[in-house]
Amino acid sequence: MNIRMTPAARERMHTFLAGEANAVGVRFGVRKTGCSGYSYTMDVANDVKPNDTVVEQDGLKLIVDAKSAPLIDGTEIDFARHGLNSTFVFRNPNSSGECGCGESFHVESAA
Repeated sequence: MNIRMTPAARERMHTFLAGEANAVGVRFGVRKTGCSGYSYTMDVANDVKPNDTVVEQDGLKLIVDAKSAPLIDGTEIDFARHGLNSTFVFRNPNSSGECGCGESFHVESAA
């Protein structure tokens, strides 16, 4: 599993987790939704399940479930600020397109 986090993304995740005493990392995955098929999910992870994959970079753990893994393998996660707005940005080589609003994506052969 190859997922990369930019320094800006790692900094934002560390800040986010600082207030979560039971957190073991960030759960990163996808869920079926939107007009294109999948959207990214990120949440506090309080545990690691048996079929999860753990990707660690600079002391930050991303926990990925088995169903999401093939859809996000190779993704780069960044965190960008644009004026008053800020958001995580996902560069996913598996994505073959996005919906018009950019909230969901699809892949040619979904796992």
